[in-house]
Amino acid sequence: MRAVLIATLCLALSAPLMAQTSDNEPATRDDVILYLRTMHSHDMLQRTLEVQSQSMQRLFKDQTLRNKTAVPPDFDARMKRMMEDYVKNMPMDEITQAMIPTYQKHFTRGDMQAMNAFYSSPVGQKVIEELPAVLQEGMQAATPILSQYLSEFKDRMQEELKNAGSTPAPATSSPK
Repeated sequence: MRAVLIATLCLALSAPLMAQTSDNEPATRDDVILYLRTMHSHDMLQRTLEVQSQSMQRLFKDQTLRNKTAVPPDFDARMKRMMEDYVKNMPMDEITQAMIPTYQKHFTRGDMQAMNAFYSSPVGQKVIEELPAVLQEGMQAATPILSQYLSEFKDRMQEELKNAGSTPAPATSSPK
């Protein structure tokens, strides 16, 4: 009787340690695949690319106009077709497969289980559903800022390159 009590006590006390060991193990390929399915990652990647392509279209057009380059009358239609082709031909499955080892490197089995629990919940599903719209609206708000920044950056780079030929590069100090 005493041996059974000791064995039961040892098992009860070591169970949390065994669970922690399992939780701290690297995520398996199956853990990551389950997470990616829970996240609807294929659909999310597709929708994210669609949102990005719309933002890229606006950014390209703004940049073209800013450079005072003539924009053909069918520019928007051409860009839309090119971006649709870009999204349609994106190798989604290959990208997903390539990402699995990165998830395994950065997340444990316990992490993956917790993320799956969250994204399976109603709030997690809402995040998954709303994120593309949030990204799209956020990119729309950020596009003018990004466009201005890229224009200024391009001007600085051109100035830097123009000056590079006329002035010597600053001397670098050698370590002592």
